[in-house]
Amino acid sequence: MQVEKLYIFDLDGTLYEGTDHFDYYAKRLAIDVAEEDKEAFWADYEKSKNGEHVLEVGKAYDVEHDAVLTVDPMTLSVVEAHNWDGTKWPLEKVKDTYKGNLEFDFETIVAIGDGWWLPFACAKHYGVKDCYKRYCETKEYMVTDEFQLDPIPGLREFLLQLKEKTNIVLMTNSDADDVGRLFSELNLKGVFSKVVTSAKKPSLTDHYFNELTKEFGVKPSETVSVGDNFINEIAPALLQEMKAVYISGSSQAMEHDNLVQVKRITDWVESVKI
Repeated sequence: MQVEKLYIFDLDGTLYEGTDHFDYYAKRLAIDVAEEDKEAFWADYEKSKNGEHVLEVGKAYDVEHDAVLTVDPMTLSVVEAHNWDGTKWPLEKVKDTYKGNLEFDFETIVAIGDGWWLPFACAKHYGVKDCYKRYCETKEYMVTDEFQLDPIPGLREFLLQLKEKTNIVLMTNSDADDVGRLFSELNLKGVFSKVVTSAKKPSLTDHYFNELTKEFGVKPSETVSVGDNFINEIAPALLQEMKAVYISGSSQAMEHDNLVQVKRITDWVESVKI
């Protein structure tokens, strides 16, 4: 693979693996679920993880309408909508409710881009008003001795070698404090040329892509976006004619001339010749 002039990496789900923290987040959220709904909450959460529920990674969730949305990732238009029980909306209702492209605000319309959002959507469905405090508790738990977050073997060395040839940037929705703690856990301090935190992807993905290509003086065609969230990091890159590396355990392959899809970042690392 040709080494390009700018690589933009996601953090969560991209530069570390494991899913135990998602289950911990669900446990914290379950505290706020009404007692009579806890069993149903857990049943739906487990089904969503196993691909047995209408809610799944790759879709979106409309909190106000309690609807699960199938979205065209390249246009962000709603293709289908389902009620929580799986009942499909009539096409006319979809068109009347969702005119134009979706705008994700992280509160009422959320992209289910990774495992963080499955417990969030389940909690919202069962009436939990404030999920953010439980998210913060989970992030704090992730840097305690109770939680084991192991660095990916060889990743630091690979990134430092890549940095010698090109520019590497981290762009994440996590805030600066979270990123600092995770960098310590993952042995990634001092690796990146620039770090963008609280990026509010996908709403501001295009904005930051434009800013970063200007800052580093590169063309979109010389830029690679690496991430595990198709809506947040991959579709916007492809639309700007960037290259992209999509990290996904899905058996469904996404096809595009500028796209490489791998199950884990180590699979991609092993294929890159620096």
